[in-house]
Amino acid sequence: MKKLVLESTSPFQGLPELVAYNEGLFEKEGVQVEWADRDEAGLKTVARDESNPLGVNPFGSHGKLLEQGKADMYNACEWGNYCRVEDTSVGSRQLGRRAIVTYAAILVRPDSPVYTAQQLAGKSVGVPFYAGTHYLALHMLSGFLPRELINVVPAPSGSRNRYNAMMKGEIEATTLTEPYISLAEKNGCRAICSAFYHGTEVASDRVDAETYAAFNRAVRQAVVMINADKQKYLQYFIDYHKAKDPEIGQMTVADLRADRMVVCDPAPIPEAELARTTDWVKSWGMLEDTQSPLDLVNVHVQAKAHAAAAE
Repeated sequence: MKKLVLESTSPFQGLPELVAYNEGLFEKEGVQVEWADRDEAGLKTVARDESNPLGVNPFGSHGKLLEQGKADMYNACEWGNYCRVEDTSVGSRQLGRRAIVTYAAILVRPDSPVYTAQQLAGKSVGVPFYAGTHYLALHMLSGFLPRELINVVPAPSGSRNRYNAMMKGEIEATTLTEPYISLAEKNGCRAICSAFYHGTEVASDRVDAETYAAFNRAVRQAVVMINADKQKYLQYFIDYHKAKDPEIGQMTVADLRADRMVVCDPAPIPEAELARTTDWVKSWGMLEDTQSPLDLVNVHVQAKAHAAAAE
């Protein structure tokens, strides 16, 4: 049986992997999955005077354990992973898109004077730099504001930490994922704008095409199970957090929305989307050392593994 060490993951970004692990689907495919716990809140406080991610460590949360040789693979947002594999010291590369398509939103306090995205001009929006909701905030706000009026500031990883900072008035708005979007709304907060985003799997050269294909066959089975009974698997979003967060423990599945949980078969990154995304990230001053979008992906393993998983 092939051993595969994964960096730990939350349901909002890795639900199918968690289901595959708990249901024994990886073992059925000959893969022994172990979890390496990562620090999900590398930054602990809001840094309101810093709005440029350049110089910030992209491995502050995701990818740190892989870089240290303590994990074989991790998943995180696609945009941030482009930057991580550019900066890797161990030759890691993306192998394709993960199965969950994450839902996230920008929210404000109940007493905030902000009701529309246009009203966030110049106002502090706390985001976790190099994480999915950082880039998603740029995408969403760019539709309403010129870039010079978008004021994203580095805030902690972990939606609970950013929610707390917003409620204390340290930032005007912040990005959240589930179940904290539902918790914030239950407590009267307003979602200003929301969207879905892709993530990708990043692996070291210890993960070959055969292993990644087996991993994805298990994940594809989990996707079928989740889509067949979304109400059942919404419970993961509560169970994952309730031990450390009693307020989440008081929630029920009825507080969550199944249409915010979208899973699909893991797949290669389409080449045209890879190129467009690389250009967009570069337009924000990142990926300055990347010559070709194909440098960010292990094209051989991606193609061979996904083809084999689909057989």
